Amino acid sequence: MRDYIRRLLIAAIMALCVSLLFLGGKQTEASMQESREIKEGWIWPADGVISDTYGTRHGTHKGIDIAGRLNSPIIAVEKGVVDKSYYSQTYGNVIFIKHPSNYVTVYAHLNNRLVQAGQEINQGDRIGTMGRTGESTGVHLHFESHQIAWTFDKKNAIDPEMLLGYTEVGSTVMGGKTGSTESLAASTNIKGDKVRYIVQAGDTLSSIAKKSNLSVIQLKEVNQLKTDLIIPEQVLVIQQ
Repeated sequence: MRDYIRRLLIAAIMALCVSLLFLGGKQTEASMQESREIKEGWIWPADGVISDTYGTRHGTHKGIDIAGRLNSPIIAVEKGVVDKSYYSQTYGNVIFIKHPSNYVTVYAHLNNRLVQAGQEINQGDRIGTMGRTGESTGVHLHFESHQIAWTFDKKNAIDPEMLLGYTEVGSTVMGGKTGSTESLAASTNIKGDKVRYIVQAGDTLSSIAKKSNLSVIQLKEVNQLKTDLIIPEQVLVIQQ
């Protein structure tokens, strides 16, 4: 009798294990399908040039940086609800959006915030303008994506490329579009419409003008600059 009961228990345990494995497989498949759907549906949050990617600075950079023009539009990558909208000493003007897909996106260093906490947002809605507030060395958007929730240690951070598409430093992206356009090195002699250059430490208008076969006056006119002052990560148009 005991042997019979033991066999029944063993059979029940095996059936339970099999069902758990099957359920886990279904959940994994559903999770992968959801990720694919999100990746196909997310759009870039701003126009500009990728100036830094996820995982740099000894692994401490938990987002991507898009360098662009001051006050250029920042848009929501997916519909959601604004979780936070405030000024931070590090992030500067920053907005956090919670999405139905259980992701949280962060938009930092904004010049202006155009939405408030609790506000419902549609994909593509303008939520702010690009700036250099907080701990920022130049005009750019710092964009992060987190699973479930944002935390101070950023343990839930994931590479935005998983949701937006592959990119690299020097690539141009367009707000509202999916994927990145052609790769642009931070140099000249590249044909195309409005080729851009990311200012590097030590650059001067004179050195950039020389490399781009423009005069300083032409470079200032194209970029509507009133002085010769430029800063690292600033984006300049060097060819139209």
